[in-house]
This record gives sequence, C-alpha cells and structure tokens, in this order.
Amino acid sequence: MSEIAKLEALEILDSRGNPTLAVTATLANGVKATAKVPSGASTGKREAIELRDGDKSRYGGKGVLKAVSHVEGEIQKAVRGFDANDQKGLDKKLCDLDGTPNKGRLGANAILGVSLAVARASADDRGLPLYASLVEKPANLLPTPGLNVLNGGRHSDNSVDFQEFMISPVGAPNFREALRAAAETFHALKSVLHSKGYSTAIGDEGGFAPQLKSNEEPIELILDAIRKAGYKSGEDIVIMLDPAASELYQNGAYEFWKSDKSRKSSDEMIELWKNWLNQYPEIWSLEDGMAEDDRAGWQKLTRELGDTIQLVGDDNFVTNAALFQQGIKDGIANAILIKLNQIGTVTETLDCIEIARRNGYGAVISHRSGETDDSSIADLAVACGTGQIKTGSACRGERIAKYNRLLEIERELGSKAKYAGAGIYERWKHSVKA
Repeated sequence: MSEIAKLEALEILDSRGNPTLAVTATLANGVKATAKVPSGASTGKREAIELRDGDKSRYGGKGVLKAVSHVEGEIQKAVRGFDANDQKGLDKKLCDLDGTPNKGRLGANAILGVSLAVARASADDRGLPLYASLVEKPANLLPTPGLNVLNGGRHSDNSVDFQEFMISPVGAPNFREALRAAAETFHALKSVLHSKGYSTAIGDEGGFAPQLKSNEEPIELILDAIRKAGYKSGEDIVIMLDPAASELYQNGAYEFWKSDKSRKSSDEMIELWKNWLNQYPEIWSLEDGMAEDDRAGWQKLTRELGDTIQLVGDDNFVTNAALFQQGIKDGIANAILIKLNQIGTVTETLDCIEIARRNGYGAVISHRSGETDDSSIADLAVACGTGQIKTGSACRGERIAKYNRLLEIERELGSKAKYAGAGIYERWKHSVKA
C-alpha cells in the first residue's frame, strides 16, 4: 500500500515572487505529502537545470507550467505504482527517465519536487519524522546555524562586493539558546546600523543591505553588534563569509565592480583572505573564496589556509558527486555546501554528504535565495549529522520556517538532542600568522 498512486504539481511563488513548483505525492493507502522547490540567484555554471517556460507573456518567461506538465504527465506515468519506500530506486528511475546529465529535459525542479515529495510521503507512511526516515542510523545532532545578517554582491543593490556575512552562535549549549543568541545579535545589528544612519532594509535572505564604505565594514558592524548583544566574538559567536567569488571573476581576474573598481589576481585574493584572517580571527569559515573556474587559485588557497579555516566549495562542486570527487582529488577546499536543487534528487544529495564524510570534508546544508516555507533542509541537516546549516537571517518567514522546524526537532529528541556548536568550531579555530 506504499505505492505511488498520484502526483500533482502546482505553480506557486517563491520568496522573490518568482514561480516555482509544489509537488504532492499521494500513496495508494491515502498518505499524502507535499514538497516545495527553491531557486537560486547566484548559481554555479554546472548546476542541474531548473526548467522555465520562456513565455515572456507570463512572469517574464520564468513560469514553470512545462515542469508542472512533466510531473503530472510523463513522470507520473513512469512512477505510478512504484514503492515510495525505495528512494534510491525512485531517484534512479527519475534520472534515467530524464536522460540528460543536468536534468535539463524534464527539469531539475520537476524531478526534485517528485523526489522530495515522495520522501516525505514515505516518512509519513512509516510514522517517522523526515529526519528519522532519510537515514537508517539514529539522528540527534542539531546543526550550528549560519545566519546571513549583512548582504552584498548579487543579493543586494549596495556597494559591497562580497555576498554574505554570517554569524554562527557556536558557544551556546543547545540549539534553542544558539538561535536566541543569533536573533538577539541580529536585532542589535539593526540598532547599530540605525545609530550610524544606515538603512535597515533587508535583502533576499533577510540580512541587512545598507550602503557601506568598504568590504570590511560589514565585519566591523557585526563585531559591534555581538558586543552590543552581550556576547563575546570568537567565543560565543563567530563569523562566516560567502563572498561568492565566481561573481567577481572576469577574464582571469577578480573585479571589485561594486566598491573601488579594482582588479585582483588569484594570489592577491589569497593575500586578501590571509590579511582578513589576521585582522579578524573571529572568521572561521570561508565559502567560495575563489571562483569556480579558478582551479589553480582554489588549490593554492587550500594549501595555504586549508589547515586553519573551513574552506567551503559551492559553485565548483554544486552538490554533484563526480565534480566533488574530482575536487577532492585536486586538493580543493575541505568542506562542501549542500543544496538539494543543485543536483535534483534526495539520493544524489545524500551521496554527496557521504562522500564528504568518507574524505574528512565538512558538509554545510544550505537554502537558496529564492525559498519557500518548505522546511525539509532542517530535517536533512539532522538526518545526516552534518552539524552545520545556513538558511538565512533571523527574519522572513521562509527562513524562520527552517529554524522553527529545528526547534521542533530538538524538542522531539529531548535529552537525546546534541548541539554541534563548539565541536564544529574547534575543528577550524585558527591562529593565522602573517
């Protein structure tokens, strides 16, 4: 009775007001579950392809009615009667049905919607929460959140070149206290910005996006906010960066197109990061510090900083097992960012996390800038025990939905719940020498 009986898809809106999919899977026994698919703005070149209609008369060409029709037509026909509890078999069937290396025919948005909806239906069918259903071993590790509190780059219209400045409450004893510390710091940051006459308007992921004087100023403002909230930087709360360097990389150099219009070589970018780490020892994680096409730059960055700081690969790995394994072989990064919609199925996502574990790489579960109220990534982070999640700031409902789900999971686990916190941080706590 756990066979897939029906698939339904609906064109809905994401947090940026752009179309995306909601897919509902109904099993033969009447169990029904829905998944909603996110969408990224700053994307890697080799991500799986989300299918858009291209009809300029609807949503500027961004409609997803073709993907809806694929779910309710060809995909439904192929998987009706398939055992919902066989996630690996289902996902292989979906990939084979599409037949392209990037899911461009049926659309990764259509495929992920089905894969995730069925995973949710399977969990409900077995009377399990999603985090307990995705893996066989017991799951009880709550992730340390990385909250994007100041935005730049493609995520804002301000003068800051780098995309995300995040806070991570590593010193808390549990997740609920970690979230409280982060929220209090977020509100303190708003007060700091207001006192300096800066705008407190927010960007796509809920972080503030004021016009600032330099790329360093966001760090100074965050450190002020941590102190104002009554916490110790580098101990209670640390800083994570995602400069999204691929967005700066043009013609073999890094162009600071929003601030001083300067150009930097790969070596100069690495020196910049070294200087920042010396100046701001509170920084413990650097995501996409080099561009996805700058392989030599990534290798040098990893050789020189890989023992002292977490170096997260996103655009160069795009949650793709083959690309990730090649990156490991090439000596690139020491952690991977995990996004379900970059690869398009639950199984392939879990495979990437397992590769990270086998090779001693960290794994950071991530949202997208175009989100929904779907909270699946919160369950995914706990299921896989990655110890880290980034899902936006301490505001905007589509971001808070994930944090609130983690609060629910912590309550469900009771005394079994553990918080990653200091354990994750201590691995990369560094003392960089000039």
